[in-house]
Amino acid sequence: MTIAEREEQILRIKSASFQNELNEQLETHLRQQVIETVQRAIEAALVEEAKADMSGMNPKPRRSGYYPRQLNTRYGHIEQLLVPKLRHSNKERPWVILERYQSSLGHLLDFAGYLYVMGLSLRDLQEALYFLLGNVLSRTAVNQITLRMQQRMQSHQQRPLDDTPPILIVDGVWVDIQYTLEEFKTDQAGHQRQCRQAQERVILVAMAVWPDGSYHIFHYEIAETEAEQTWLVFFEHLIERGLNPDQVELLVSDGTKGLLSAMKQYLPKARQQRCITHKVRGLKPYLTYSDLPQPSDTGQLLSESEAKQQRWQQIKHEAYAIYKAPAYAQAQDLLHAFVVKWHSVEPKAVHAFQWGSQHTFTFYDFDKELHHHIRTTNLLERFFREFRTKADEIGAFPNEDSCLTIFFWVMLRDHAKHDRLSVANN
Repeated sequence: MTIAEREEQILRIKSASFQNELNEQLETHLRQQVIETVQRAIEAALVEEAKADMSGMNPKPRRSGYYPRQLNTRYGHIEQLLVPKLRHSNKERPWVILERYQSSLGHLLDFAGYLYVMGLSLRDLQEALYFLLGNVLSRTAVNQITLRMQQRMQSHQQRPLDDTPPILIVDGVWVDIQYTLEEFKTDQAGHQRQCRQAQERVILVAMAVWPDGSYHIFHYEIAETEAEQTWLVFFEHLIERGLNPDQVELLVSDGTKGLLSAMKQYLPKARQQRCITHKVRGLKPYLTYSDLPQPSDTGQLLSESEAKQQRWQQIKHEAYAIYKAPAYAQAQDLLHAFVVKWHSVEPKAVHAFQWGSQHTFTFYDFDKELHHHIRTTNLLERFFREFRTKADEIGAFPNEDSCLTIFFWVMLRDHAKHDRLSVANN
């Protein structure tokens, strides 16, 4: 009897039965027969595959019985699938039948990966997959899902770049990752274990912005710092993947030290756009709050904290207004008016704002439709908030691959959520 016939038999008996307990017993019994049918079919196919492979080997290897392995199927879990065993090299031997069968579960594993980055723990995944597979997977089996996620991440991270975007937004997000130390410690059971310690690392990220306004994360890797040397390595890896440095016209960033020197070395034709959000926020630490106004508009007195907050909100609003001007010349007029108005009461803040401000107006040389994308690093900052939600839940990642895998799946989820499906599907 075929698998399809067994399933049809289950449904027919279930619909005809009037006793629930008998119905459940029959369904369980027949479902087990379906699994056994699947097992026999796969085992027979494995034997034929082994015979075909052996016939082409010289000298011809000898069979050595079978070894058991577990396999999850859409019909349930096979506890002991008998796989033909040869005299040697069984662990290294690939089985086309099993690879094809397991690849059919790819969409299920991808779905489980999305559930994981959306907040489900590995234990939650065990319960969720129970309703799809009909049995509770072991934690080892569920961990295979994370391994598949890791393989997809590595493939995506290393694949050659097909094209070079004219604009890159770069920034970094800090995480905690555990690393193995040289020291050893004795646990409560008296066993010697190598010490591990969580250390801070930064994921350096480049986001591509295209002339039509589309954007997506382009490259990412872990570094120890945001110093010049790490940015040099970052750009070097981008170029190795296929980035054409002569085609990058603009690099958007915050005030990260070392980035400008690395950019000049590897992206000689790119101009810098300093993030205006970081520039405006940088005013606040330099405010001295001299000559604060005392009465409010209603005639009531303001407290000192209220007066300081009012000063900051007013300066911030006028600073942002400079970059909302429709053209560069008007923005310069607003900047001049801002300096004249505030220099006498907040000279340190105004000086800090003017320092390097020429790099905050570069976006005016590009298409107006792109201005809201390229005058800040906000596109990356919004994604970093999504990633930090998952990172904070995990705490310290057990290793770098685990960290980058979660980053990759949060990236896919973010691209899909914002309808950048061509990237999410790759």
